[in-house]
Amino acid sequence: MLRQAKEHRTLRENLMLASSTAFVSGVINVAGMVAFLAFTSNITGHVANLANHLVQQNYREIMVFVIWLFMFFMGAFIANFLIRSLEHKSTYTAHASPVIIEMIILLLVAFYGSTFYKETQIEREIVIGALLFAMGLQNSMVSTVSGGLIKSSHLTGLFTDLGGEVSEWLHPKTGKSTVVRNKILVRLTILSFYIIGGVAGGYFFDRYNFAIFYVIPLILITILYYDLTPLALHKLDRLFMWGKKRQVS
Repeated sequence: MLRQAKEHRTLRENLMLASSTAFVSGVINVAGMVAFLAFTSNITGHVANLANHLVQQNYREIMVFVIWLFMFFMGAFIANFLIRSLEHKSTYTAHASPVIIEMIILLLVAFYGSTFYKETQIEREIVIGALLFAMGLQNSMVSTVSGGLIKSSHLTGLFTDLGGEVSEWLHPKTGKSTVVRNKILVRLTILSFYIIGGVAGGYFFDRYNFAIFYVIPLILITILYYDLTPLALHKLDRLFMWGKKRQVS
């Protein structure tokens, strides 16, 4: 899912990346809504709230929302910066680095929430900021890897793109191209798994509270593991063949 750059990716790789990251976004967003009554995987609502607080001159809330927007921005900035800095070493290393940072942040949120969280306002604001930073990392990573095709939590843009692509697919004057069909499949996959993740996030947060954030990194590990498995098998095969040659000689 992470080894191939945008121009060499298959539909299967895009669908797997889209489904896994959209599920994670859905879980985090709904779990955040249940826990904090705030969006934690996108910033559209935060921009609207910022504008409202600007009108009402609520200076503390203005500062909080500005920081939240900045955290999402910094997540996206760092993810792309890491990818560009590491892609000369290997595509996999470059694409995997934001995922690893995201996993660390989610584990810290799970640990802090399960052990120390006292439901104070400042704690709530810090945890939301951390989750927004993690989602900024993920959104930037999947967008860069897929060439802008996948945005795991940007459903407004998804519906816009999906509406145009379905229109193009059904219009009598346009051909039903494979490219358009594949884009529609990816959009529907993102939407479906975001909803599934949202339902799972709400259901399991009610029962297990912050412990749900221990599970999300396991999903992200599957993204890393998918690309490592063929490489590991190839190295084992070479090692085995080298051993057989030594025995023959």
